Amino acid sequence: MNHVARCLALALAAVALIAPAASAQVDDEDPDLEVNVSQPDFTLAALPTNLRLPRGKFAFRVTHRFARPLGDGDFGDLLEDFFGFDSGAQIGLELRYGLWRGAQVGINRTSNRTIQFFGLYDLGNHVALPVGVGIWASADGTNNFRDHYSPAIGVVLSRELGEHGAVYAEPMWVNNSNPEPSELVEDNSTFMLGLGARVRVRPTVYVTAEISPRLAGHAPGDALVSLGIEKRAGGHAFSLNFSNGFGTTMAQIARGGTSVDDWHIGFNISRKFY
Repeated sequence: MNHVARCLALALAAVALIAPAASAQVDDEDPDLEVNVSQPDFTLAALPTNLRLPRGKFAFRVTHRFARPLGDGDFGDLLEDFFGFDSGAQIGLELRYGLWRGAQVGINRTSNRTIQFFGLYDLGNHVALPVGVGIWASADGTNNFRDHYSPAIGVVLSRELGEHGAVYAEPMWVNNSNPEPSELVEDNSTFMLGLGARVRVRPTVYVTAEISPRLAGHAPGDALVSLGIEKRAGGHAFSLNFSNGFGTTMAQIARGGTSVDDWHIGFNISRKFY
């Protein structure tokens, strides 16, 4: 339990050190309650965005990545498997909460028994900046957060394109990204750069893209890549995506995709409770 506590402390230290004391009263006129048409959701496919979660509010997300590669067999085989929807899948459930203006925390559990605790703090809450700057901190743990802890820390940089979408650059350091014992490996951490974009093509329809190349350290396989189309409807957002892997937590993203030749269909469903 002491090791678990240390990982959680590291995951949230950046948020706790720079954030102001939380206000006990939620302002009904909080501007974060308004829809941000350039950043309508808290993630792209897997990478975080700088969308703020209003104080005292919740958001929920479901991720689904089907296991069958779309390129296996011929078109008839793919059709018989209903484009992969008949296969098994890695499913994720995420809940996040707005602590105070600009600060949010959350928990994400995937069906391979990985749990991620995370926090994001928006520095633009205090300083007028030409780009959005968020401090990200998280900790993954396998076997329901009992084994193989992977703390991560990084920066989420965003630039909104008027009302036409946003682009992102996200340098991240992930410790213990190599699942092998540290005594047997040369690189036990990964430094990666998440790159992404969301482009608004209709009033409530977007196309998304992201890639997370590993620049140093442990970098197995190919970088995780995702392409998608997203529909916003009130407090809901539905995204159909195509990825070369299953990662949705920071440590899973650092471990990369399966292959550039193996593409999997998947989707995200998110719901804002405000």
